[in-house]
Amino acid sequence: MKNWWNLMKSSWHRSFSLLWLIIIALQWLSFTEPIWLQQTSAAVLISLAAAAVIEILLPISILYRILIEAAAVLYIVYRTLQYYGLYIPYPSAPLDERLADALSQMTPYLWFALGGWAIMLSASLLVTTKSRILLFLGMNIAAFAALDSFTPSVLWQEVAWTVFAGLGWLVSNHLKSFQLRYPRGWKYLIDYPLKISVNIAVIFALVILTGVNAPAVKPTLTDPYTAWREWNGGSAPQVNNADDTGTETSGTGSSGTASGYSLNDNNLGGGFAFDYSPVMSVTSNSRIYMRGETRSVYSGTGWSDSLRRKQGSLEPAEAGEALENDYASSTKAQELQYTVRMLSNNRYPVLFGAYSISRIDSINGEREAGGLSWRSRDGELLIDGAESVPYPKSYVLTSELPVVPVQELSAKTFSDLYGGKDIPNQFLQLPNNFPARVRNLAREITSQAQTPYEKTMLLQQYLQETFSYTNEPDLSLKKSKDFVEGFLFEIKEGYCDYYSTALVTMARSLNIPARWVKGYAPGEQAQLPDSLAMRQGEAVNNNYTITNADAHSWAEVYFGEYGWIPVEATPGFNAPLLTQSESDPKPEASEAPDVNTQDEEQAAGTGSEENSLSVGTWVVAAAAVIVAGWAAFLLWQHRSALRFLLQRIRSGRPLSSAEKIVAETERWIAFMRRKGFSRDKHETLRESVSRWRDERPGASDSLSALLGWFEKAKYSPEVIEDKDWQAVYTETLRLRKSLKLTK
Repeated sequence: MKNWWNLMKSSWHRSFSLLWLIIIALQWLSFTEPIWLQQTSAAVLISLAAAAVIEILLPISILYRILIEAAAVLYIVYRTLQYYGLYIPYPSAPLDERLADALSQMTPYLWFALGGWAIMLSASLLVTTKSRILLFLGMNIAAFAALDSFTPSVLWQEVAWTVFAGLGWLVSNHLKSFQLRYPRGWKYLIDYPLKISVNIAVIFALVILTGVNAPAVKPTLTDPYTAWREWNGGSAPQVNNADDTGTETSGTGSSGTASGYSLNDNNLGGGFAFDYSPVMSVTSNSRIYMRGETRSVYSGTGWSDSLRRKQGSLEPAEAGEALENDYASSTKAQELQYTVRMLSNNRYPVLFGAYSISRIDSINGEREAGGLSWRSRDGELLIDGAESVPYPKSYVLTSELPVVPVQELSAKTFSDLYGGKDIPNQFLQLPNNFPARVRNLAREITSQAQTPYEKTMLLQQYLQETFSYTNEPDLSLKKSKDFVEGFLFEIKEGYCDYYSTALVTMARSLNIPARWVKGYAPGEQAQLPDSLAMRQGEAVNNNYTITNADAHSWAEVYFGEYGWIPVEATPGFNAPLLTQSESDPKPEASEAPDVNTQDEEQAAGTGSEENSLSVGTWVVAAAAVIVAGWAAFLLWQHRSALRFLLQRIRSGRPLSSAEKIVAETERWIAFMRRKGFSRDKHETLRESVSRWRDERPGASDSLSALLGWFEKAKYSPEVIEDKDWQAVYTETLRLRKSLKLTK
């Protein structure tokens, strides 16, 4: 144990270096927070912290440390995915299959964690001199400055924290050099650790307060990129934060994104601008939602579904053949054939169709469907991702539209719908840290309902009637890390991603299977003259134009033998459904939302959560307390000199030692008066002191000594030195103490 402690003391500077590196790493995690998944940030942060602790507490061979740290990173990533509900192990599977499945699910989270660990370890081993520290800090600050200039992120706080860590790193490096060059002086320093710590804390506090209170100065030089843009006749750049949405995003919105079909739903939120560029036209006798992909795994910030990537769930899709659906409705359905013509050159991962697709009739006018796959679990028609397989310009599909017996379904209990059925865990999945107040709210809303359908309808009604629709929600109100919790309790406004995600997660919290779906709303019909609008009593205008502004997300809820039923929670939208009670067997056309409430979007989700790693008010307050304490200490330390500051200012010269003694005499006489020792006007000081000595014999020696010093300074021609004044000051303190003891 003693040897371990000696090793720890000898490597103290490396421990501090790791601390400063962790602080700098936190700033990069702060920048990537809106970009990375929450589980990715958590895995990297915990891995870095664990590696730093191992480096500090295990001063053993570097090879053994690397092996231990690598194993720790592997375990941390595995446990993080389990915590967030992204990996559900199958105990019945063979060990080799479980290991292979676990490793596949850990990608790419594991690479992020290993990369962060490798960078931190390399920096701690290589950045060991002052010049290297300055170079490393300069590179980080330059990178933050570039990102601050060319992205919407405001990173001055990250730069401030990096400078703070850099100062600490330079101080610890200087102390290390001092220890090596002057071992005797170092031994003296470590005997007074409080003095060293206080001085360092004061320096840091002064830097923080100076930086916070420094006035903002407008830059006199324009950065080169903006100058080049303006010289070429363009405006200052607006950076598009969108992920690859498959659409051209102009970045005209407040958040720099435009509406369109998103290919990445890991981070939902942010704002967007409506893009009315056309995507497709649909020829159909009914208004239909064009369904794209589903997502089942909710991470707390958005949707991901690694399970859907398993190729075992895909089957080749051929034209003319029936497409089986794992969770098809056993109730009556109506067949609908429709034609889709793509109006843009964008490439999507799926063919869009009405739920649920039952047959491919033709692709580009031919009865062949090369490069298409069918995922029966999700009812998705996927296209080969290879560029050699072109995205179809047109296609004809047939779908089965379920006819929902509402009265019958609303009476079905949980046991009626789900009893004895094996429902996959992903349709009930919620993160382990899913907010309790969201669960409680769902229970409160549905407390009067008994059946799953009734509870779902109450959730739908609550979301539609409680929250207002906007394409630019006020994200400054968001405090929670969870996307749904922030929407329901803080932002209280949003667009379809907010409503649909809230409905799915709240339904799951009530043990009702649900999934998140994205695609397009029905679009709009072209206006035709009345003479052409009707022909022999039949409608001829059955062509719907869908734009990027119609991109939409909604919920699908599983009701056992009745299958998956779309549920629309966004205000102003109405999912077309057929019910048995309808006299007209055709689906209802959804009501077109107002322009100001039209959904949207899937504006590639880059949520802009508040920076949780910023310089908070508590840091400034702590710095202020340190500086105030330091100032108070200086005043107390120089209290004797400050005591005569006013007299010095009045006389225009420093007081002599004799004058200081006279001034101090006046102070201890005033003190005696406050203690009840009166002095008559006709009495000399000697007479008063004589009487006081009789009243308080315990203070007799101090009073006699002070009287002697006063008479010497006032009447004697002897030279009074500064040490004499110090003796009077000390004797005055002794007098005060003796009076308190003999009280």
